[in-house]
Amino acid sequence: MAVVAIIPARYGSTRLPGKPLATIGGKPMIQHVYESTSKAKELVRVVVATDDRRIEEAVRGFGGEVIMTSQDHASGTDRLAEVARKVKAELLVNVQGDLPFIHAETITRAVRPMKRDRSIPMATVCTAIVDEDDWLNPNVVKVVTDRKGFALYFSRSPIPYLRNEAVDLNGGKITPRSKPRTWGNRHLGLYVYRREFLFKFARLQPTALEQIESLEQLRALAYGYRIHVAQVDERSVEVDTLEDLQRAERYLRENMN
Repeated sequence: MAVVAIIPARYGSTRLPGKPLATIGGKPMIQHVYESTSKAKELVRVVVATDDRRIEEAVRGFGGEVIMTSQDHASGTDRLAEVARKVKAELLVNVQGDLPFIHAETITRAVRPMKRDRSIPMATVCTAIVDEDDWLNPNVVKVVTDRKGFALYFSRSPIPYLRNEAVDLNGGKITPRSKPRTWGNRHLGLYVYRREFLFKFARLQPTALEQIESLEQLRALAYGYRIHVAQVDERSVEVDTLEDLQRAERYLRENMN
């Protein structure tokens, strides 16, 4: 079962223009994402998908593979689907270009359920939120799941609402001597699609929930498709803002030496 990773990279960004080429430790962020992704043993190929010649030049400059795409795509999934038609793979891993230090094990945990159960059309990952500021930050996407690990909902708002603060999300009781609260689960920008489902998903019309939250994965849920969510221990930085970029520099100094 061939597995290929595609990293959509767009130069324009409302919060951090030119984000893929922003440097962290002297390297463009897209290079960090590419190199981190390439460490996952399940992958037979890693490709950057972009419509920008500056990003293409940077990727070729560090020896990565890049495929140019149309400039007319409304979303990263549309860009992913265009590239998927040019590669041979049953499973396509969409690694967002704002995860410079993503762990190979995180990719493995996302792919594993798809290999085990062919009825799962799509998968992703989440990690525990232990910082209340992240819990309240609308740039941090939250997810809640059912008992089998399938997504119930994704939101920029804190979910679930803490009406009973004596209960931890993982089922334990909060007491003065207990471990710090798990505020919720943070969704990370990594998706695995079964090939045929990716093409079907890209053809679906956007839904109201997706547009309200600006979260494309809500389209799959709205149309009744299941998304498996693997729990991972991923504490690296997701870069959306200049402040995140500075945090990424600190993370590199503290963890990657």
